[in-house]
Amino acid sequence: MQDELEFRRLAETALEALKQHLIGREEAEEAGFEVEEQNGVLNVVFEDAGSKFVITPNTPVRQIWISALATSFKLDWDAAGAQFVLPRTSEQLIQLIDRLIGEYLGA
Repeated sequence: MQDELEFRRLAETALEALKQHLIGREEAEEAGFEVEEQNGVLNVVFEDAGSKFVITPNTPVRQIWISALATSFKLDWDAAGAQFVLPRTSEQLIQLIDRLIGEYLGA
């Protein structure tokens, strides 16, 4: 198991990559959402009804947690793939967020 410092570094890198990906989507299309960062937590805020997804590192358990679509998704670090993944589906962080946004927006 990785130590706290290593987890924080990996999580920060993963969340920064996700943020840049989402900002790119915002700028390239009528995304229907905005991404906000606050104290290391990413929020994907939807323009309709003010709904949002919350993406946060959970240091004690070394996971990235996503609260979206009335569900909690807990991603673990996959050292072999060097990515945070959802164990149940093997989806990587960006892939999972893109899918959840598509489901929310009905795309």
